[in-house]
Amino acid sequence: MGLKDKILDAKRRAANETNMPLLDISKGSYLEKEAEYIADAIIETLTEANFTITQLKAPVVVESLKTPDQPVNIELETLLGEYQPVLKLLHKIGDPLGVGKLIDNLESEIEKAVTPLLEGGAKLAGLDLGKDAGGLESIGYVYIGEDPESIDGFDVGDEDGQRQNTNVKLIIDDGEELK
Repeated sequence: MGLKDKILDAKRRAANETNMPLLDISKGSYLEKEAEYIADAIIETLTEANFTITQLKAPVVVESLKTPDQPVNIELETLLGEYQPVLKLLHKIGDPLGVGKLIDNLESEIEKAVTPLLEGGAKLAGLDLGKDAGGLESIGYVYIGEDPESIDGFDVGDEDGQRQNTNVKLIIDDGEELK
C-alpha cells in the first residue's frame, strides 16, 4: 500500500468512524486525485527536508597518513659508538699509569662535543603512507551520539547492524519549517 492508498484509507476510516456517508474514492474521483496530490506534496516536502543524523557508528578508512620529519633523541653510548669500549679500556690501563685524569678530560671533551646531539640530534624521515600502496593499515571509527569506545562495540557489516547503529530523524523544529 503506497502513500496515496494510505491517505485514501485514512479518509475512508475517518468517514466511517464519524458516520459520514460512504466516500467515492474510485479511480479518477475527486478524493482519489486529492490523495494523489497530497502524497506528491508530502514526498516533495520530505525530499526538501533537512534530516539530522542523531546516531551513527561506523568504521573509518584512512586513505593516507603523512607526518613531518621527527627529531630523535640519541643515547650517549650510541654517539660514542666504537669509541666507548676504547675509552673504557684507556681508563682501565690509564689509572695504574697515572694518566687517568687525562683520559677523564678526553672523555669529558668528547661528551661535551656530542651532548648537543643527544636531544633531537637526528631526524626520522616523515611518513608518507597510503592504503592503496599497501603501506597503511588503520583501525578507527566515527560516531554521533553515544561513543562506543571501540570498533569492537558495533558491527555495521549487515542490515541489522546498520539499523541498530544508525538513525536519521527529522527534528521537530526542522519539520515546522516545512509547513
